Amino acid sequence: MKGWTGNILRVDLNSRRFETQELDFDTARDFIGGRGINSLTLFNEVPPNTDPLSADNIYCMAPGPLSGTSLGLTSRVEVSTLSPYSGILGDGNAGGSMAFQMKRAGLDQLVVTGVSETPCYLLITDGRAELLDAFDIWGSSVWETTDILKERHGKGCSVACIGQAGENYVRFATTMVDKYASAARGSGAVLGSKKLKAIVVKGSGRVSLADAEAFAALAKEDKEYFDKSPYQQEVVKQYGTHVGMMMWEPGLRNYEKFLDGSEVPEQLRPEAWKEYETGRYACHGCHVKCKETYRIPSGERAGETGKGMEYECIFCLGTNCGVTDPVAIMEMENLCDVYGMDVIAIGNTIAMVKDLYSRGLLTEEQAGGLPLDWEDAQSQIELIHQTAMREGFGNMLAEGMYTLAKRLGGKAMDYCYHVKGLSRGPYPAGTFSLAHATSTRGADHLRGRSWAFSQPDPDMFPILKEHGIMPEDPEEDPAPGLIVGERMTTLTDCIGRCKGAVNNWLCAMPLCWKKPIFGGLADLMTAATGVEYTPESLEKAADRVYAVEHAFNIRQGITRADDRMPQKPEIRDTPEGMADLAKHETQLDRYYELRGYDPKRSCPTDERFAELNISFIGEKLSADAPYQKWDGPAVWNLEDLPSGGSRS
Repeated sequence: MKGWTGNILRVDLNSRRFETQELDFDTARDFIGGRGINSLTLFNEVPPNTDPLSADNIYCMAPGPLSGTSLGLTSRVEVSTLSPYSGILGDGNAGGSMAFQMKRAGLDQLVVTGVSETPCYLLITDGRAELLDAFDIWGSSVWETTDILKERHGKGCSVACIGQAGENYVRFATTMVDKYASAARGSGAVLGSKKLKAIVVKGSGRVSLADAEAFAALAKEDKEYFDKSPYQQEVVKQYGTHVGMMMWEPGLRNYEKFLDGSEVPEQLRPEAWKEYETGRYACHGCHVKCKETYRIPSGERAGETGKGMEYECIFCLGTNCGVTDPVAIMEMENLCDVYGMDVIAIGNTIAMVKDLYSRGLLTEEQAGGLPLDWEDAQSQIELIHQTAMREGFGNMLAEGMYTLAKRLGGKAMDYCYHVKGLSRGPYPAGTFSLAHATSTRGADHLRGRSWAFSQPDPDMFPILKEHGIMPEDPEEDPAPGLIVGERMTTLTDCIGRCKGAVNNWLCAMPLCWKKPIFGGLADLMTAATGVEYTPESLEKAADRVYAVEHAFNIRQGITRADDRMPQKPEIRDTPEGMADLAKHETQLDRYYELRGYDPKRSCPTDERFAELNISFIGEKLSADAPYQKWDGPAVWNLEDLPSGGSRS
């Protein structure tokens, strides 16, 4: 095979056996790679009603066919599992060098099944795999584990691992790649339950291309456009996602003091973070360098360095929680990286409990004696430690916002602004709410939302409107533009490309300026694989992946009612609130009509499954019905869960 390596490595932790399978050509062609083949594997192998911590759950990791090539921004690896955080499809996408090393090692996908009896880690060197004892690193942080394994196996290797949070089954524990890149949605807890501390990959091979000369020319064109783009050079390369503090409503969810960029404190604005910056860096093979390295100047962690603090940390653990101290925010970022926790999930969970506390719905006694005042950064830092250790009130926080709200009872769920267990906050009917409702991993900003409106991309959006690809006013009829955005992000996750620091078309879709919108990618995929891809066949592939993901979630109990628009209690039952809900339902109908789905079931029709050449998915879905209604992930007995460990 060209582009693809043609190999899938399966690791059975029960028997400690390895099997290298040949990647089926039709599967590769139709599902591309990365997220596509992972989602298909989950549907085929994870039964309904599976506990995410059980041996029946699987863990998949896959680069894309364009990873490991000369095309820039193709360092992304997709990690997929049944999420213990949401109870549905849980996939995360991480940078670093793992995708590059997997392709050099000759792998298109890694599938881990079963549960090890003892702590272990997986070492993959070219085509050879082995499980090694991890007793000496079990209990270690992400940073400690990564340093130890890189020293042991060579600094050129890539390390994906968990910290104490994953070992303690924190529901939003994440797989950390090369210390600082996070593949979220709970995959870290799944690795912890499997007693798999780390995955180390080192390869020396090269990706074979069908037409290497044509591919190199296209990759060069793609890079040249970046080099000439004022927006990429003067904004993205200089500030990365920090520009979001002035663009992306950094206080809309819980703490409502900062409703737009004009109200953001000076010390949290993009220019202010330059005071702590010590350099810029990039993931493997990326010429943008959108991420910063920084040094904490004072406090308990004075002198400590960190990397890649994104807008999501500044917002979710900062302004969303009422914290405006940049030093405290840097400390919290480092702690989450060290322990292996998703900053978005823990930030939303803490913001929710602070909201409940401010309303008198949660007491200091319930919180283990910690005050939960909005601006109290030190109590929040303590909560991060407690959550990773599952100690005190942190044992409840480790359950994530949806399960925590269920456990608290009373009116707590009224202030849990979630869609399928994940949160992006409450928004009125429109592009954002529709995107959150239809995202296949719960409310999310990277499933198409950010590409369905013009704010983040001054370079491309006018071109897309000129070609009739995106509407003039997406808010009037959000469904068509959102579907385009969803197709684009799906393909991006399949090929191994980065969506970019500020979620823009130019990063996510190579050469989209040349042949709007998928023509450039079709040329690249054809040159890489030898398969004659067209824009139409790529659109169909994206729709095929999305349909499989919807089908997977339906088997986990998701129904049309879960495609919800969260509202604040004071709005929910008012005439205005009910009118907005009705508008959302109308927009949902329109979305599913365009998708070819049954709007009552939010599921592809039999005809649509047939058009996408995946009738077997629809047949399996019908054969296994009915399904138990989704109400979050499996509930665990907190006393049975592991806890404790060394604080960072």
